[in-house]
Amino acid sequence: MAHHAGTRLLGYALIFLGIFATSSAIFAASAAGAGGGGSGEITLIHIGDIHGHLTPRPNMRSDGEGRMVGGLARMYTLIEQIRKRHKHTLLLNTGDTIQGSAEALYTRGQALVDVVNLFKLDAYAPGNWEFVYGTDRFLELFAGPKPKAPWNTIAANVYYDGEPYANRTGQHVLPPFMVRDIGGLRVGFIGLTTRRGPQVVGTAVTKGFRFTNGDVEVPMYLRVLRDRIKVDLVVMLSEQELANNVRLAEANPGIDVIFSSDMHEITRQPIVTRTGTVIVEEGQDGTVLGELTLKIKSGKVEKWDWRSHTIDDRLAEHKRVAAKIAEIRKTFVAGPHFKQHVNPFNGTQLARPIDTVVGHTRAALHRSNFSHEPMAGVIEGSSHNFLTDAFREQAKADIGAIRGFRYGTHVAPGPIKMEDLYHFIPIGPMIARGTIRGQQLKNQIENAANGSFDPSVADWTGGWLFGFSGVTMDFNAYAGRGSRASGIQVQRFGSAKYEPLDVKAEYSYASYYYSSDPKLINVVPSTNISVLRDEKGNVLDGVEVVVRYLQSRPDKTVDPKPNRIRVVKPLPKPQYGNPEVQPLRGAFQ
Repeated sequence: MAHHAGTRLLGYALIFLGIFATSSAIFAASAAGAGGGGSGEITLIHIGDIHGHLTPRPNMRSDGEGRMVGGLARMYTLIEQIRKRHKHTLLLNTGDTIQGSAEALYTRGQALVDVVNLFKLDAYAPGNWEFVYGTDRFLELFAGPKPKAPWNTIAANVYYDGEPYANRTGQHVLPPFMVRDIGGLRVGFIGLTTRRGPQVVGTAVTKGFRFTNGDVEVPMYLRVLRDRIKVDLVVMLSEQELANNVRLAEANPGIDVIFSSDMHEITRQPIVTRTGTVIVEEGQDGTVLGELTLKIKSGKVEKWDWRSHTIDDRLAEHKRVAAKIAEIRKTFVAGPHFKQHVNPFNGTQLARPIDTVVGHTRAALHRSNFSHEPMAGVIEGSSHNFLTDAFREQAKADIGAIRGFRYGTHVAPGPIKMEDLYHFIPIGPMIARGTIRGQQLKNQIENAANGSFDPSVADWTGGWLFGFSGVTMDFNAYAGRGSRASGIQVQRFGSAKYEPLDVKAEYSYASYYYSSDPKLINVVPSTNISVLRDEKGNVLDGVEVVVRYLQSRPDKTVDPKPNRIRVVKPLPKPQYGNPEVQPLRGAFQ
């Protein structure tokens, strides 16, 4: 829905007044105490980007120590330890929790909700993948007086917008902020969700919702908290990605802390902006937890102490959380309780237990290398190379493609299990083959490059470069829009050689497909579309397509070819003292 700027501002003003008139719950915590000028100490515990990972996984990146990392039962052990060490604590989660695994997919997020409910979250900002199961499911989980995930979910930048919620158009979907009185301090929280929905699944899943970039809402609610409610500490919970959160902090002095998610960067050393905001992010898959203790004197931050914790096997599993995880997983793993769950996106059934070994890999599979390392995650990953090889081979297409998803797991050289594949493909796609023109491929490459490297981070589109099979190129992150990729070559299926891309030619193309967008493959308009099916004519789930590829390989083993994208100039050096996967200021000369 299009709006003129004046109409938008009037709408925001009306929303603003409506909040004060109707949302008394937001102010319930501020009824006690004077507010402003308080002194005390508080510890904020931060988690985010869990992406459905209930259990540990390896870390195959250069910062791995050979230990299994993550696991929510271990994470909760650490949370309890921190709560015991400090008198006044709040547990905060910044999104992308209920997507990223078979357990999450087949229960539409309920598996993660049931576990994280045990954590007793104090505040939550939803991520873009919280919307993947549709707006009705989102509201059922996070909104209203009795949400199934009672996590105190806040988001200032998502609004109802048209059908099926036309009677609520312009209203906030969630409370935009909240206030907590704790330990003699008044703490105000602003929530920001994504600027975008889960794009690859299509627009249907967010129909009736509208997202903004937060540029209007952040200063508005910052003034409310500082000037009207007079809080002692302003904390923003934001799934707007780390680079964009730096931008928002620099544009809005007065935010004390931003807990960030979405880019999956690890800030072992917090970013401190020129406006004094402390910003942190905790990687992905529940492998890192942040502990920030702040001492407040007369309503101002006097000092702070930061500890970044890796969740690994040095932590014992919390028995109650471990038991809940085991209960949830028993219908997914081999044994008498295994169930053929139904995929909510495509109606296919879970073919076999997720702990089944379906193949092997000679190379570690992941997409997370730092920007100074070969095959940086923002450019390419062995996991995406493996998947696109599978799509291309099974579809007999010239090009196999996948969006530059930041989520996924790590698989060590050796066995590949079904659950590993579901961590890579957790959003229920089918795989289809269709026809596109060379110019569409060029546009796809350049649009993703701009959305990943433009110096104006406000223009980023989320994710990294697309992954391809059957395509190679040279890449210069510093070149202008539309010209970062050069020397693009395509290997026609069945050919032994690569040939220069012809922008006017037609190519067969295989990638994600959803029946809700019947003319699109991987959100690209395509013709001659055919969905991959089994011998009986039934559609195949995307994971099952990859299983068939593994079964077809010699010894059921893969070793995906690396460095399909040749980086002609080193990527920018890290800006804030931490190694980066994606340069946080973009690529600039």
